[in-house]
Amino acid sequence: MSLDNQQQERRRPDWAALAIAALLMVVSVVIAWSTASHGAGANYARVGPTTFPYVISVAFFGLSIWTVFEAWRGDFPEREKQEISPILWIVGGLAAQMLLLKAAGFSIATGLLFAATARAFGRGPLWKTIPIGIVLSFVVWVIFAKGLQLSLPAGPLEHLLF
Repeated sequence: MSLDNQQQERRRPDWAALAIAALLMVVSVVIAWSTASHGAGANYARVGPTTFPYVISVAFFGLSIWTVFEAWRGDFPEREKQEISPILWIVGGLAAQMLLLKAAGFSIATGLLFAATARAFGRGPLWKTIPIGIVLSFVVWVIFAKGLQLSLPAGPLEHLLF
């Protein structure tokens, strides 16, 4: 390859980064629009309840512009190939937790999330990580529900022991 071809190939726009820049721009506009549509807070002060959301909106807007320039120049490093299996394990664990939280309770549902996340990171077989996750989640439930008097969903395991 000649030097010109290498430079052209290196300077191709990074379409994934451009998509991220577009997402940052959308978030910036949504924050600004939401802040503006909620009406003015205390108008007598220079810094009021709308100041910080506008600062965040301007920061996201600036980041989106910066990302566009960097993506257009192709300055982002080469990304590694993404593995879909760990993502599916984590998303599946989150879905299982959301679906089982009321029926099975906090300990069992969160224990399954723990096991799925451990599997996604390549740690331990499920027959070992599920009980470990349930025990750790039960300890968290006891600390929050009994110690701090916060409301977490109780299932059969929590009712059996308390």
